[in-house]
Amino acid sequence: MHWTLLIAAGLCEVGFTTFLKLSDGFTRPWPTAGFAVFCAASFWLLNLATKGIPLGTAYAVWTGIGAAGTAVVGMVFFRDPVTAGRLVFLTLLIGSVIGLKLVSR
Repeated sequence: MHWTLLIAAGLCEVGFTTFLKLSDGFTRPWPTAGFAVFCAASFWLLNLATKGIPLGTAYAVWTGIGAAGTAVVGMVFFRDPVTAGRLVFLTLLIGSVIGLKLVSR
């Protein structure tokens, strides 16, 4: 259950970073509201997840999901560069997140 909450928190992090981009410096009301909702949900879910997952592990996995997911959203929707190096390191990041799950209690 705690891992499900943590994954949801990471996905909400991807949501709030995406809305951060769409908010255009918090000048657009609806994307700004989306940012606030996803940000609050992400931190709330992360807080719940840390009740059953060590803080360091939870934080590393949360940021890993957020970083990898945001990078993918950037490449797919915002025309961020897609290079072999970026894909290799994103793969390593995702592998590290999975590794933390595998070595955790």
